Amino acid sequence: QVQLVESGGGLVQAGGSLRLSCAASGRISSSYGMAWFRQAPGKEREWVSCFSSRDGGVYYADSVQGRFTFSRDNAKNTVYLRINSLKSEDTGVYYCAADKGPLDYSDCPQEDEYDFWGQGTQVTVSS
Repeated sequence: QVQLVESGGGLVQAGGSLRLSCAASGRISSSYGMAWFRQAPGKEREWVSCFSSRDGGVYYADSVQGRFTFSRDNAKNTVYLRINSLKSEDTGVYYCAADKGPLDYSDCPQEDEYDFWGQGTQVTVSS
């Protein structure tokens, strides 16, 4: 069983940056795919980025391309999401998710693909 714990959210001014972390309690093997989702107030949860364990690639939703950076530290069992140039529309709860894999890029946006979810971390961007 894997438990995921997100952290790093907070209140940030527009234009600022944040780095979100997602720490896994159990060891995440290289076969695990990982992803970040977010849910804005009053909206459905949406996929923002993933690591495909099928091809080793990192992918982003069009809406965040160029501002978000996914990274992982296997030694720490942690994945990160760096968000630059924050906008008000980035406000929401950010979740990380793990798929026992392999995770194909085409499956990244599918919530039911993932086996484990964190509880989320709130990001609020003030204008």
